[in-house]
Amino acid sequence: MQTATNRFQEHLGIEPTDIHPEFNHVEGTSKKALAWFGSKNVRMVAASIPDITEPDDVILQVTGTTICGSDLHLYHGEIMALQKGDILRHEFMGKVFKVGPNVKNLKLGQRVVSSFQISCGKCDYCRENLFVLLQNYMYGQRDAGSFGYSHFTGEFPRTKQNIVPDEKALYLSDVLPTSYHTVVDTGVKPGDVVGVWGLGPIGQCAARWALLEGASRVIEIDRVHSRLQFAEDKSGIETIDFSQYSDVTKRIYELCPRGLDVAPDCGTFHEPKTLTHKIQKTLMLETDVSETINEMIVSVRKMGRCGIIAVDAGFANAINVGALMEKGVRLIGNGQAPIRKYWEEIFNEYIIPGKFDPTFMITHRVPIDDLAKLYPAFRQSHR
Repeated sequence: MQTATNRFQEHLGIEPTDIHPEFNHVEGTSKKALAWFGSKNVRMVAASIPDITEPDDVILQVTGTTICGSDLHLYHGEIMALQKGDILRHEFMGKVFKVGPNVKNLKLGQRVVSSFQISCGKCDYCRENLFVLLQNYMYGQRDAGSFGYSHFTGEFPRTKQNIVPDEKALYLSDVLPTSYHTVVDTGVKPGDVVGVWGLGPIGQCAARWALLEGASRVIEIDRVHSRLQFAEDKSGIETIDFSQYSDVTKRIYELCPRGLDVAPDCGTFHEPKTLTHKIQKTLMLETDVSETINEMIVSVRKMGRCGIIAVDAGFANAINVGALMEKGVRLIGNGQAPIRKYWEEIFNEYIIPGKFDPTFMITHRVPIDDLAKLYPAFRQSHR
C-alpha cells in the first residue's frame, strides 16, 4: 500500500509554497529522533541537527513531547506516503536554539510551544485565522501541512511563548486546541446534550470543554475499561461501554429519549466492529469505517449536529445518507483544527486562571530514549 500511495503522491506533485520541508544541517552534529521504518517498527535514531534554511526559521531544542492518538495510524502504516526513515512527532515544545534573521520576537533559550501545523501567515485561510498551509491536491484542494506526519502532509521533520510549567503548555501544540475546536465548530451551546465518541485525550478534553460551554449533560462512548473509568472518576462523565452495549444508539435513546443535540467523533474506531467492514478493510475496499458516523447520525435528534475531528484519511462505505438527509442532520468535518486561532483564548482565559488544567490527562512520563517503547503500550491502551 505504501509503495502505491507514494507513487500516487509523486503523481499529484507538490505545489510551490513559501515554506519548504527541505532543511540544512549542522555538520558533525546529531540529535535523537524517532523514525518510522515500517508497520509497527519505530525506533530512536541519530539524526543531523538542523540549521537555518530560511530567514523566518526557528529551531527548537525539544524538552517535551507526547504521543498523539493519530500517531497510531502512522505506527500501523495506514497514512499514505510514509517512507522509511521519516522522523515522527508533531506535538512538542522546547527552548529556542537558533533563529533566522527575520525572527525578532523570540530570544535564544526562550521556552515556547509549537503548533503541529505549518502556516504561511499570508494566504486567505491564515488571514481568517484558519492557520493551515496546504500541500497537495488529493481532496480537490491542497490539504494541510504538519510536522512529522509523513510526506502526505509535507514531511516537515519537525510558536507560543509560555509562562506556565511545561506540562500545562505542551498540550497547546495539538490536544487542547483540537478538542476545543470540535466543540466550538460543531456548535455546542448551553443546555445541549452531547455524546462524545472516543475517550482518548481529545475525547476526554472535548467532554470538559463541552461542560465549560454549558452542556447540560455529556455521555462518552468507548470500550476500553480504563478510559471509561478515567472519564467517570476524573470528570464525572456518564459513559457507554460499547463492548457491553453493542447497539450504541439504542442505549443512547434509553438514557436520552430525545436524542443527542451534538455528537463529536473524537476517536473513530478504525478497527471495524462487523464482519462486513472487517472484510472490506482487509481487502482495502475501504480505508475508514462508517460505523461510528452512522451511530452519530442516528443518535442525534432531528437537526442535530455531528462533527468529525478524528483522523480519517480515505473512504468509508455504507454511510447512512438516508438518515442524514431525512433527519436534517448537520454532518461537519471539523478538519485540522486551526491551532493558533485558539492559543490566546485557551492560554489566557483557561490555563492561567486554572479553569482548565490539562495535566489531568497525564498517565506516563518517560525519558526520550524510551519513546519507541511507548507506541505498542499506547496501542494496547486502545484495545
